Parts: sequence; structure tokens; C-alpha cells
Amino acid sequence: MIKEHNILTSIGIPKKIELLRSEINKKKNKIQLTGLVGSAFALKSSLTILESKTPQIFILDSKESALYFLNDLENLLKKEIYFFPASNSKNYDENKLDSNNTLLRSEVLYKINREDNLIVVTYTEALFEKVVNKNEFKKLTIELTKNNVFSIDKLQKLLDNLNFKKVDFVAEPGEYSIRGGIVDVYSYSKENPYRLDFFDDEIESIKSFNINSQLSIKHENNITVIPNPGFNSKIEKQNFISYFPRHSIIWSKDISFAKDQLNNLFNKSKRTDKENNLLSGDEYVKQLSQYTTIENNSSSFFNAKIKIEFGTIPIVKFNKNFNLLKEELKTNDNKNYENYVLCSSEEQKNRFSEIINLKELKYNCLIITLHEGFVDKINKYAIYTDHQIFNRYHRIKSKTKFINKKAITIRQLNSLEIGDYVTHIDHGIGKFNGLHKIENNGKSQEVIKLVYKEGDILYISIHSLHKIAKYSSKEGLVPKINQLGSPAWSKTKQKTKSKVKEIAFNLIQLYAKRKLKKGFKFSPDSYLQYELEASFMYEDTPDQEKATKDVKTDMEKESPMDRLICGDVGFGKTEIAIRAAFKAVCDSKQVAILVPTTILALQHYKTFKKRLENLPCNIDYINRFKTKKEQHNTIKNLADGKIDILIGTHRIVSKDVSFMNLGLLIIDEEQKFGVNIKDKIKILKENIDTLTLSATPIPRTLQFSLLGARDLSIINTPPLNRQSIETKIIRLNHQLIKNAINYEISRGGQIYFIHNRIDNISEVANFLSQLCPKAKIKIGHGKMQGTKLENLMVEFIEGQYDILVSTTIIENGVDVPNANTIIINQAQNFGLSDLHQMRGRVGRSNQKAFCFLISPPKHIISNESMKRLDALEQFSELGSGFKIAMRDLDIRGAGDLLGADQSGFINEIGFETYQKILNEAIDELKEEKFQKLFDTKNKKTYSRDCHLDTDLEILIPDTYVTNISERLNLYKEINNLKSESDILSFSKNIKDRFGKLPPEIYRLYDALRLKWYGKKLGFSRIILKNNKIRAYLPDESNHIFYKSINFTKILAFIKENFKTTEMIKKRDKLSIILKDFKSIENAVLIFKRIYNR
Repeated sequence: MIKEHNILTSIGIPKKIELLRSEINKKKNKIQLTGLVGSAFALKSSLTILESKTPQIFILDSKESALYFLNDLENLLKKEIYFFPASNSKNYDENKLDSNNTLLRSEVLYKINREDNLIVVTYTEALFEKVVNKNEFKKLTIELTKNNVFSIDKLQKLLDNLNFKKVDFVAEPGEYSIRGGIVDVYSYSKENPYRLDFFDDEIESIKSFNINSQLSIKHENNITVIPNPGFNSKIEKQNFISYFPRHSIIWSKDISFAKDQLNNLFNKSKRTDKENNLLSGDEYVKQLSQYTTIENNSSSFFNAKIKIEFGTIPIVKFNKNFNLLKEELKTNDNKNYENYVLCSSEEQKNRFSEIINLKELKYNCLIITLHEGFVDKINKYAIYTDHQIFNRYHRIKSKTKFINKKAITIRQLNSLEIGDYVTHIDHGIGKFNGLHKIENNGKSQEVIKLVYKEGDILYISIHSLHKIAKYSSKEGLVPKINQLGSPAWSKTKQKTKSKVKEIAFNLIQLYAKRKLKKGFKFSPDSYLQYELEASFMYEDTPDQEKATKDVKTDMEKESPMDRLICGDVGFGKTEIAIRAAFKAVCDSKQVAILVPTTILALQHYKTFKKRLENLPCNIDYINRFKTKKEQHNTIKNLADGKIDILIGTHRIVSKDVSFMNLGLLIIDEEQKFGVNIKDKIKILKENIDTLTLSATPIPRTLQFSLLGARDLSIINTPPLNRQSIETKIIRLNHQLIKNAINYEISRGGQIYFIHNRIDNISEVANFLSQLCPKAKIKIGHGKMQGTKLENLMVEFIEGQYDILVSTTIIENGVDVPNANTIIINQAQNFGLSDLHQMRGRVGRSNQKAFCFLISPPKHIISNESMKRLDALEQFSELGSGFKIAMRDLDIRGAGDLLGADQSGFINEIGFETYQKILNEAIDELKEEKFQKLFDTKNKKTYSRDCHLDTDLEILIPDTYVTNISERLNLYKEINNLKSESDILSFSKNIKDRFGKLPPEIYRLYDALRLKWYGKKLGFSRIILKNNKIRAYLPDESNHIFYKSINFTKILAFIKENFKTTEMIKKRDKLSIILKDFKSIENAVLIFKRIYNR
């Protein structure tokens, strides 16, 4: 039985809560609470303060427990709870702040002065650093209101005095920028910066805006600008608690522990001014004595005047045993206990009800999450959480106000700086030399200057920006600069295109064949399928959910499935394979899982066995670790139908292996198999469902190209409730390394130590052995014999030793869920994607994982290396690192997807250019060879590109956008616009950022429209010079164009306008010339007229 209602209203207000409510209103009262386990403290305190108008401060022992508690309070009270973290993420004696934490702290200080019933959650360490004095804080704020008179000069002076930094574009708190009458300012009080539009000395409008897109979010009437409250260390400070009025209520977990922790931190600090800046444990206790305090602890620090016992006990651990859960619910019901099952989502609730599926069971199912369930013996109710029932990790939702951090944004990675290598699609690789102004027929134009071999210079029109791309290949690779006019570039391009065409042709042909075949139609999901999916340790991501749905839909169709699932390491591909395999088993079909390595076969066997342990399913594996006799038994059982799922290497496709009733083939990392194995697979999979998994993230543009060649599911996001990997940059600190290793071993875990030099790897292992004599250490590297290395990895998987000292061979290794610490030596020498991939080896279970990057001091290493390490440290969230490493991964991905030789082409021509060639090749194939398979009638284009050449002054005025690199970015954006709606949206955006559009921008739009019409009509190049238009027609070998309606339209126009228009042939090239055109707008109208005839 399922009911829906709010848990607080359902429980009501017990007598003990009424008592607590009356006691907390007494001045300086000291109260002790006992018998609170799990989320009972959060629930009982929520009931107590539900209607309170008094400020409440909750002080927990650690940041993690504070965040779990805060999540519980927000879910129960359905209102914003403020978080007050420690500001200094590194060391209290350094001036290195975490912008996100500083923002959160400032926001709380600001709110204390504004709101009466504020609820704040904090932890001991956060209180250690004192905050700016309350009166001083008020003096530091700037109040700004719409329509008020406030000059830009006055605002700039105030911001400078408050230590704000002037920049071109604001990206983090404490920055401001001025562009004409527009002022952007990033206050420390809010998540997003503000944009103020001035008309003379009046504030015409105030809007908040997004730092990444730089676009407005919403209008504001008034705002408060707050600096970093700690920017001036000489300002008088006070402790955080004293900010609150004396009638506030303070809830604490353990006052004695907090006192000791604060005293310890205070004594360790080397600051000379610590009395003014830091809080000691003694001062903390003295401050608490002035307030009403409630301590949730079995022993009270203060002499409690009243003690309340709540009598809650922890819930039983079910470990996915649903029969045990059913018994427990029945027992509770017989005792007249109310049962509450809390589910995190509608999907989980549906899965739960499918599994329990007993009408006589009484329980209330609510969509809400709490950290831990409990049983209240006094008030007779039990609370169960879905993540505890299904043994899943419950993730904390962190309070983040400043999401960007110092991110290396994709835009920065793509932006061009002088000296960068660029690839021009027609001329090859050169060096970027900036944006320049040149004279053309007496008119000023902006162009891009490229320098080629032997100093040759090429100027590129801003209308041809789409032809150049920043050269990107495997990190650290220096490309070979081309010579202008040399045939080498066009040969390389042609070679690449023909190879790509060949691969794409095979892919599309295979797809076409399969579409005509008939396969087995699988039944819809059974209740066992629901049980399996609900017990997944992590919450499904939207991508994962969609991929699972697509796989099931494909399996339930008559035509055989052929789906490719792509996603980064640890993004949940194997889970989808497990679900698909089990679905096939439910229909009495057998499943073959083909993997490239012996270790991976064993790894998958263990994973499948663990996930399907309580379900009716027989799993086995076959590889060379098994004896001949064992292999023979496995093959016999398979033929007799006693094995449902068989996992193995290429041994699976041997002649002596036969399945009784094969229904599904799952291939892991298909690109790693040789040609002969692939041919055997093709025969095997002609009419059975096939699912292929790849850890290669396919580049975005490639996805769309290949979408027509294969059913594709992309998983771009990591599991929602997987813990982030705590990443730290350290020096070669013996004590720190020793502590990290000992901590991991003490919790039963294992450690990777990466050292990428084989010549002295033994010395490193000896060094670790001296540091940690009790640790079992082994060495692995790429030059070891294959079987020896495999055995070493198997021993590591099975936990036979503690530390694996290895080169980067583990980067593409297997999962070792028990290995949750990775230490990378000389981390500054690795590329971002390598570091990201290696870090992805840990944190594969619900244990907290650590990654230590050993690097020399920052002033010694290169600026690029420093940026990489900082980025990795800041983006410890899974998936966020994926965003930065995306380009490196894209490059590797394209190489793997299309065969090893492709990466050679990528290195030669650069990744973006490679993508352009690939897209062209696939489009040509679709038009030439596979017209029936793909609907290409409406997409017919006679010209791939229309190049515009002009002597007109068409540019963005530097008075409108002063920053050169930003102007270049805008030119690139304009070049990429594809429709009138794109132009409207772009205009709105730049008006928002830079103010009213000047007439020159509209001329740029017309140049773009001219190119659009030119391309639609089939012109390859348009020249606008000396009041003439010259438009070139395609090559005469393009028979399709010369038979088309477009050519007929052009001829009819020439016939009607023979006085001003003529067609000429020069050097075997046909073109039409239009005389006496007045302006670019006039040229657009002429081409529009031809097209719309």
C-alpha cells in the first residue's frame, strides 16, 4: 500500500518536541539530547524549528557530516539552508582562498544582517577563522539601485578601494570591467555577477549574468556589492557566532571535540596576529555560554539543565535481501509501527513497488531523501531509505555558488594566441600572427595574418574564418609547418579523405545489411529486471537511463540490435551491458561477452557474478588462465545450455565453442580486436542482437556523422552519487606519502603508485618499501612479458598485495574497486587527459578516493604544466574533469574509433581539420553510394562552401569591442551562424554585452547572408570589388548542378538582365558578372531574387 504525504506532517509533533520547543525559548538554556541516530537529529530538530522565527546555527564535527545534515534539513523543511564553510582551502597561514567558499561565507554574513529566521549549518573548522567586524562589514558594502544617479567614475573609485580588480571580462568574484556605459561587477555576495547599464550618470538597468556565456539572467531593482571580507587583514575581526543576536539557538554535535580541535589548530598556527584572526577552543566555549545551546551527545559539555532521550535505533542492514525487508515491514505492522520508505526519485519508487509487490504490506512511500533511516521506538515509526535498502552510496549535494572556479574553459582552449599553430583547410599548417587592419582599395579591413614556411605570409579575410582551426593533436606534439603553394598539403588531405571514406563505407554497408535481417523479439521487462536495476549502487544518470531504454527498445524489436555505447571510464557502460544480458537470460537466451584481454575477462566475470548473485542466472568465463580440462567442461556446459552468460577473449569465437541458443553478443572495446577476429564476429552477429561498449568518447561532430551508420548511445555524465576524487598537488613529502599509504592500507584498500621511468622504477619501489615496511609492493611496466604482467594484474585485482608501482600501463587497465588511492610521481610531465584517465582508475566503488600529484615547486615547472595540475585539482568532480580533458580525449577517441592509422593523420593535419574532412567524406558517401538508405533529396547542395572576397569596409569597430581576442571570437561566432534566427539571437547577446549595435555589424550580417544564398545557388566563390559582383559556378564536371533548377534560375536571370549581367569563361572557369551594384545590401537582394524565382 502506497500513500503520498509530507513526512513532517505525517509524524506530527510528539510531546518531547513540544517540550524542546518550550525549553529553547528560555535565555541561555543548556539542553542535552540523547538517543538520536541516523537522520533522527535532522528530523527532530526540523520538527522543533518548523515555525520558529529565531536564528538557528547547527555546528557539526566535519564538512562531510555538515553537508549531509544540511541536505537532510533542506529536504525536510523545503527551504534554503545556508552553509558556512572554511574559507581557506589550503592552509590558514597562506593567503590562498577558495572563491566558492569565500562567496558562501560572505553571503551568510550579509544575510545575518537582513533576515531574522536564518538557518545556518557549519562545522568546527569553519569557525576557526574569524570574520570581519559587523560594523566594518556594513561600511564595506556598496548599495546600487536602478534609476539612481551614480557616476561610473565614482563606482570605479569605490571598487578600487575595496580591492576589486579591473579586467576585460569578469570571471570570478572581486573583479569588474567597464565597456563604454556598461559596468560588470562580481560581488562576493551572490552566485552570479551583475551588469549595470548607465545612461550618462544614471543606472538605467541592472541584470545578473552568466560568467561563461556572459549573457544576462534576470533583471534586478537593487543590488549590494560586497568585497572579500578578509581582503584587509588589519581590519578588526570577531568570531562568527558573535555575529548572531543573543536570542539565537545553537545546536552542536560535540562541544568537547570542537574545543579540542580549535585549540589544536590555534596552537599549530604560526601567525603573529592570530588573536585577532583565529578562534581558540577556549574563546569558542566562552562564546557558546552566552547562548541557548542544544548538544546532541551522550555526555554533555555544559551542565545541562534538561536532558531529553529520544530512543531511536539504527535500521537493520538488508544488503538487497528483499525477503528480510518484507519480514521487517510485516513485523513493524504487527507492532502497530508506521513504515516509511523514502525514495530518491519516481523511478526508484516504481521499481520498489514492483519488487515488493505485496498488497497486504502497509508502508508509506515518499519521494524524499535522507542520509540514514532509523526506528523510533517511543513514537512507533520506522524510516527506511532506498539507498540503504539497495546498498547504494548516498551522495552529498555540495553547496556551490561559484561553479566556474578558474576553469580552463573550452573557449579558452579554442581561443587563438599569437604563435599558436593553425590549420587552413586549403593551405595547411601555419602560425597565427594576430588580427591586423589592412587597406584594400582605400578601405580599412580586418584580416588574420598567418605565417608559413620560410616566412611566407597569408592574410585571411574575416569572412573565411571557418576555413581555419587551431591545430590540436596529441599533447606536446609540434606540427610540421607547410609551404604555401606546395602540393604536399593537398596530397595529405586527399590521402586522409580516401582512407576515411573506406572505413565509413564499410560501417554504413554493414548497417544497411542488418536493417533487412530478422532477429529474435525479446519480451518486456519482468519483475526480476526491476529488482536488478533498483539494486544498482549509483543513481542512473539521464544518459544512462536513455541508453538503457534504447537498448531495451532495440531488443524488443524484430530486427537485430546493433548499438554502440560510448562513455568515459567509470560512466556506467558495464551496468547497461549487465541489464541487457539479464533481459536476454529472462527469455531463456544465452549471452556471449567478448573482451580483448584475459584480465578483463576475469574482471567482467567478477562484476557480473556480483551484480547477478541472487538472481537465477549461471555465469562462467573462458580464457587461458583456465586449464584445458576446465575449458572443455565450460564448452560442454555451454552447448548443453547450462551456462546463461559466457565471458571470454577471442577463444569464444573458436570453432569448438557452440551455443545452444545464443541471443545476445556484447563486445567490449571492439577497436582492440584484430581483423580476423572481427570477420568471425561479423559471421556470428548477422542475425543476433549486438551491443558494443567503448570507453572512447566519440567527438561531438563525429557522433552526428556516424549517427546514420550505427545506433549510438553516448554517456557523457558520470553516476550522480559517485563520490568525487579528492585531488591534491604535493611536493615529494615523505611523511605525507607515508600517511596516505598507511591510511589506505588501514581501511583495507590498495594503492597505485605511478612512476613513468622504467630505468629507476625499482629504486622507487625500494623507497616506498623503506617508508612503509609492512606494505606488500610489486612492480609492473610495459616491457614485462605479457603473461607475467597479466598475472601481476590478476594478483592486484584479487588483493594479494597492497601497492602496485607501475608506469602508465594502468591508464587503460581494468577496474580494481579496492584501489582507492593513486599517487602520480612527476605529475607535471603528463598531459591533462593522461592524468584524468589515470585518476579515473580509483574511486570506482562507494569508498572515498584520493589522488596525489607529486610535482616540484610551482615556480620551477612550466606555466602550462601548472595550469594542467591546477585544473585537475579544482575539477575533482567526476565528469567536470571530462569537460576539460575532452579535447585530448576527442583526439585519442577519433584515432581509436577509426583505426590506429587515423591518429597519424590527425597528427599531420590537426584534429578540427580532420573532422571537417571526415564530415565531407561521409556526406559524399551518403549522396553517392547510399541515397536509398539516407534521405538526401532535401539536403542537396551543389557547393560545399561559398568563399566571399570584398574590398568593402565590413568589420566590428574597435570602439565597440576593444579587446582584440574577443573581436576574433565574435568574428568566429558570426561565421558559424546558420540562419536568421541565429542572427537575431546573436544580436540580442552582443547588445546585452556591449550595448547598442553599430551599423557595421549589420553589414557583417549581410555579407553572411550573401554567402548563404551563394551556397544555396551553387556558387563556389563571390567577389565584390570595384562596384562589380563576380560569382563563380561549380566545375563543369558537376553534371548534377548543370541539370538542376538552380542553374535554370541563373540563366533566366542573365537573360532578363543582359544589360548589366553576363556569363564568361576564363581559364576553364565559368562565372557571372553583375555590374553597378551599389552596396552589400543591394547584392543580397539580387541573390535572393535569383534564388526565389
